[in-house]
Amino acid sequence: MKVIGIQFKEGGKVYYFAPNEHETYQEGMQVVVETSKSTEFAYVAFLPKEVEDAEVVQPLKPILRIATEKDREQVRRNIERKPQAMKIAQEKIAKHNLDMKLIDCEFSFDGNKVIFYFAAEGRVDFRELVKDLAGTFHIRIELRQIGIRDETRLLGGIAPCGRECCCAGAMPEFKKVSIKMAKVQGLSLNPGKISGLCGRLMCCLSYENDYYSEVYKKMPKIGAEVSTPEGKGNVVSNNMLKMVVRVKIEKDGSLVYKDFPLEKIRFKAGKKEEKPEKAEK
Repeated sequence: MKVIGIQFKEGGKVYYFAPNEHETYQEGMQVVVETSKSTEFAYVAFLPKEVEDAEVVQPLKPILRIATEKDREQVRRNIERKPQAMKIAQEKIAKHNLDMKLIDCEFSFDGNKVIFYFAAEGRVDFRELVKDLAGTFHIRIELRQIGIRDETRLLGGIAPCGRECCCAGAMPEFKKVSIKMAKVQGLSLNPGKISGLCGRLMCCLSYENDYYSEVYKKMPKIGAEVSTPEGKGNVVSNNMLKMVVRVKIEKDGSLVYKDFPLEKIRFKAGKKEEKPEKAEK
């Protein structure tokens, strides 16, 4: 089945749609598509290609047209409405004395619905707020409670690495991240060093986790006794990218720290001493 990849936001999840056989597309091109709820403004993520039928969720929705200047003007108007909508919503939240933090809002492409995103500690009874907002905007109102990671994705920002947060610019879906990943990669477990702007573990810990997990099994543990070409010593640190082990060796009453390639050392694995296999990168 032939499909085309569509994104509704830059860096967002890619969805399959049915291309119009009479139109020629380019990556990044603006288009208008039909969704299960309404028509939406979107972008071409990848050009038409064949995929297995099992990969497609039926029925496959169509691309209605390549976006026109009128469509782009509609999007601009929706964006211009946003600051005033945020201001009004914030005032209504204060009026109803609700314990919620307004994060963002967006209008549907046709302008007939506005979605407000908010964060809160627990559940919030916002029924009266919705009625008040509907009476003010005279369009459909939707309120969505989001978590702290979603908040960072919506607001964006610069991560500790100096680049845009992964969740905002390059991660269609959140990946599972655990403290074990940081341990396996030999990173500092200081929360300030391995946490993102959201205060949770950095999403990028998952990027090379498969590689580190495999290499970790081949490396000796920190503090373990190992045999080197220069005698026995204890492991001080492991460089899992260079496959090098730093060993502390006692020589003539003094301590010497030396680096050895993993294949040059032997250490106990279970009940016998083994020479580890060289890991493939």
